[in-house]
Amino acid sequence: MIDPLVMAKPVGPRCNLDCAYCYYLQKDALFPPGERRMRDEILERYLVQRLQSSPGPVTHFEWHGGEPTLFGLDGFRRIVALQKANRPAGRRVTNGLQTNGTLLDEALVDFLEAEGFSVGLSLDGPAEVHDRYRPNKGGRGTHREVMRAWRLLERRRLHVDVLCVVHAANVGVPLETYRFFRDEGVRYLQFLPLVEHEPDSPTGVSERTARPEAIGEFLCAVFDEWIRHDLGRVVVQNFDEALRPAMGVEHALCLFRETCGDVLALEHDGSLYACDHFVDGEHRLGTLAETDFAELIGGGALQAFGARKRDTLPAMCRACDVRAYCNGGCPKDRLARTPNGEAGLNYLCPGFRRFFTHVRPAMERLANHLRAGRPLRKFPGSAPAEPAIPARVGRNASCPCGSGRKYKHCCLAKTVP
Repeated sequence: MIDPLVMAKPVGPRCNLDCAYCYYLQKDALFPPGERRMRDEILERYLVQRLQSSPGPVTHFEWHGGEPTLFGLDGFRRIVALQKANRPAGRRVTNGLQTNGTLLDEALVDFLEAEGFSVGLSLDGPAEVHDRYRPNKGGRGTHREVMRAWRLLERRRLHVDVLCVVHAANVGVPLETYRFFRDEGVRYLQFLPLVEHEPDSPTGVSERTARPEAIGEFLCAVFDEWIRHDLGRVVVQNFDEALRPAMGVEHALCLFRETCGDVLALEHDGSLYACDHFVDGEHRLGTLAETDFAELIGGGALQAFGARKRDTLPAMCRACDVRAYCNGGCPKDRLARTPNGEAGLNYLCPGFRRFFTHVRPAMERLANHLRAGRPLRKFPGSAPAEPAIPARVGRNASCPCGSGRKYKHCCLAKTVP
């Protein structure tokens, strides 16, 4: 029995923002008119059955949307109370929340901290690029509100991952985008390339979707900055995934694994789907209102869905020398054709190939370095642990020591009695 990661959506596709590239708002059309909120009986059934089917010793719950904070503080209090009342002896329960941040307040963050939630925060970089595609329902940019949320979270003992979508507005400014996050003190960061399928366009994708070559250059530029100055200080999930083949470790992200089918989506009405990106009639596994969770995930439909990723990989990809790094990427992005006309090539292929080819030598050296038990700060090519501070550095500039904090909060503070 697999123990899948389930993106549970307590308010379905509902969201208080109107992001131009959101792929999930349109899912509202799948459901009849009515309240988009998980009923108590569905919520309890999911929590109890998930805890029963999970092998443990840790069962992790992920809460997504739409915008899950619309469920409210009382809703999350009920989630945690049900988990505590129904967890098996010796079982540890953890929770993650993916949010746009605009509805976070002191009371909710206090609760998240007290209950040990991890938080994923969506932020696309500086205001001029973030606000391009992430407005609220009134059309106004949301950068200021998200930064308020980030600073609220930063003051707490919460694990916060920042998710940055890479699109046409920020792909041309890789260092500015990355340094913005570093200067704000972000420690855990993921870059997610946008691929919006638009069959009627000449390229097959939307104008918001950056060219794959540009995405590859973006990731390469950020990698070169990161490995020189921030190795061991900032964790970039894309780079962690690029290290895994060299370390002989399985990918953590489903999009880079050989098969998929263990990251599911649970809608507010109890419907379970094979993937968050395939919430449609074809990939609906069933509903908790009629079938137990264990039975839904144990059926052949889910296993067949996961195997198709591997079995439909084009011959060109099978022979690729960086196949182990991407395994063809996410099936939702396999929109292109190979030079010989075979279908199923990932739109991002040129970018992935550029990036993984570029970083592979450094990652192989880093893997050998780590296997030898050497500390990251001693990795050849990375910045020294305590570089000299230039005489003139702005108080609000990024500290030259590479800590990722502003100079006034880092090395400057150390020099002031």
